Amino acid sequence: MPESTAVVQDGGPALPSLRARKQKMVREIVFDAATVLFFKKGFDETTVDDIAQAAGISQRSFFRYFVSKGDLMAYTLVTYGDQLIAAIEACPESYSLREVFRETVLHVAQEAVAHPRTRKVIEILRNNPAAAATEMSRFGEVQALVARTFAKRLPERREDSLIAGVIAGMTLQVTGVTVRWCFEHGQSDISDAMEQVLATFERIFCTDASLRVGADTHPCDAMS
Repeated sequence: MPESTAVVQDGGPALPSLRARKQKMVREIVFDAATVLFFKKGFDETTVDDIAQAAGISQRSFFRYFVSKGDLMAYTLVTYGDQLIAAIEACPESYSLREVFRETVLHVAQEAVAHPRTRKVIEILRNNPAAAATEMSRFGEVQALVARTFAKRLPERREDSLIAGVIAGMTLQVTGVTVRWCFEHGQSDISDAMEQVLATFERIFCTDASLRVGADTHPCDAMS
């Protein structure tokens, strides 16, 4: 069965094929092994052979799932994008763009903070510029996919592609800032941390802009 084949049961959403689920599982095993090694030894010091041995696979098998060692770090961003897309799609159709944004950020940030490897990944990216650069190598691709998902909730107007792109970029960045804030400040209440981040965002952009455009027109209402 091809990897792209999906199974639909009882009129529900399409499920990934068995092959796709197995490949996802192996990727997670390899990435978990790589994360431990990058954290302990360093990104530059860890080899593909080290990762393959730790994951219990051959080098040849490694390259079936990842193009390179750097591709492993890009995998973190791709996975992050998949989570954002799933969260956006899970929001009720009745939600405003602002509600979808807030619900998506909260849901994905909660998942990230709860995952045992997230703190290690943050430390790897902070301590190694090469790892951070490889992670960001697919940012444009991921942002475009998230923007496409947001665009499905907008009427088809010329400016809507710009709105979708802006809100996708905001979603990626605000979620990341929220997760890092929680770890750096020992914040266990994800909802409160998100509210602090969003309040800061609005103080910087919306309040300042409202002083210029007038009290009757709040620039942040464009997200509603």
